[in-house]
Amino acid sequence: MQPKSPPNPGRRKFLIAATSAVGAVGIAGAAVPFLGSWNPSAKAEAAGAPAVADISKLRPGELLIVEWRGVPIYVVKHSTESLNQIDKNLERLADPESNEEQQPEYARNKLRSRREGISVLTAVCTHLACAPKFYPQLGVNDFDNNWQGGFFCPCHGSKFDLAGRVYAGVPAPTNLPVPPHYYKSDDILVIGEDGDVT
Repeated sequence: MQPKSPPNPGRRKFLIAATSAVGAVGIAGAAVPFLGSWNPSAKAEAAGAPAVADISKLRPGELLIVEWRGVPIYVVKHSTESLNQIDKNLERLADPESNEEQQPEYARNKLRSRREGISVLTAVCTHLACAPKFYPQLGVNDFDNNWQGGFFCPCHGSKFDLAGRVYAGVPAPTNLPVPPHYYKSDDILVIGEDGDVT
């Protein structure tokens, strides 16, 4: 029978410290991916993030399409002619004063936007979520004898003027929604945030 070795407190402390350190590293290694799984993915962050658009090259009468949260947004730069005609068609519109809450308060004006000469509209028909097509030309066309420019939804015949206001007597019940937006500078439009609402 062998005699017992005398107790070695230094060795015991070393083993406890080493085991604790390895355990702590293991716990941290497991916790980092676990806690990281709570953070939204880059795709999810991008889906909720505002969209930024450079509108410096947008000419009068043109349309720019920007995607925000997976939804197309129409940015229309009005021509002088369309600005002069925007209020000549009010009797044909269902909600010409934008009384229905389809836009932020700062966009409750004839262009339904923050800046004179530019309209920012959600490009989804309020009837069955089709995509209305842009028809900026004024005059006679296949679906209207006195067209003032705007959007026509070929799926079911809904019509909207260049400010996204819905015509009366069409399937779409309300104006095209206006997303929150502001101008970071003269040429940079931010869609998805109200910015400084003053």
